[in-house]
Amino acid sequence: MLKFLVLTLTIAILLPTLPSMAESLWPAEQSKSIYADKKAFKVGDLVTVIIVESAVSSSSASTNAKKDSELEAGPGVGPILEKIPLFKYSGGDAVKASGATTRSSKFVAKMTARVVGIDAAGNLEIEGTKSVQTNKENEEIKLTGIIRPQDIAPDNTVPSTCIANAKITHVGSGPVGSRQKEGLISKIFKILF
Repeated sequence: MLKFLVLTLTIAILLPTLPSMAESLWPAEQSKSIYADKKAFKVGDLVTVIIVESAVSSSSASTNAKKDSELEAGPGVGPILEKIPLFKYSGGDAVKASGATTRSSKFVAKMTARVVGIDAAGNLEIEGTKSVQTNKENEEIKLTGIIRPQDIAPDNTVPSTCIANAKITHVGSGPVGSRQKEGLISKIFKILF
């Protein structure tokens, strides 16, 4: 009985010193703190992209050229050349032209993209597609690019101006879109003239 009591006391004393084998409440692959913002940081995470793109270009050219020329020849020396009457020629050429072109475009949208890779520097490669159909009109936005984790806001959004190698396409099709295309007769006239 004394042996049993000594063994029980020994186990009771040594038991708290053994490493515990408890499991965490959070998965080990999630290295973020529970107090941190929920931002994309690994492959498969989602990030909201706010697309605000605008472009303005303008070009102008002006040409103003003028050329004057004058020639005068009179009677020469000698019996034959003395008989030539006074000959005068004057002329000129003037060219004046100008042209200007201006183009402006703006594209605003909001969509969610998925992280598809992480490069050696820790930047996130993203891609996403958004399709919307309204009244038989289809609109599709495709986006690919690379973002830095520090450019992601606390609400898990990133502006399109912070996307490196950004490729954003916006294509529409449907009855209204087909009316915007050039007709066959117009194409023929462009080729001929």
